[in-house]
Amino acid sequence: MGHLSTHVLDTVAGGPAAGMKVTLLRLGAQGNLTVTERVLNADGRCDSPLLDAAAMAAGRYRLLFEVAAYFRGRGTTLPDPAFLDVVPIDFGISDPTGHYHVPLLVSPWAYSTYRGS
Repeated sequence: MGHLSTHVLDTVAGGPAAGMKVTLLRLGAQGNLTVTERVLNADGRCDSPLLDAAAMAAGRYRLLFEVAAYFRGRGTTLPDPAFLDVVPIDFGISDPTGHYHVPLLVSPWAYSTYRGS
């Protein structure tokens, strides 16, 4: 059964980005719809899928990762405005029965992502 998940690693601390806020949007011609907002657990993951099998649908989506707030919360001094504030990752789900995993590796100055497994 399909589902959507994420995992965020803080490349400065070398570990999970516990406490980072993540928002999932469904993108549409009539506007964007907020599907869910989560706070990552101690492992840098959500406690349950962002989309479970029943909610999976083909379409365009956007994950918003609140990077600046996370690093400021860890005591990192950032400029105002921060170089990276909210990191958006736009992606598509073509097969609602598939497993889509969107990892993020992030620092206050850089990030990378890929389709995980």
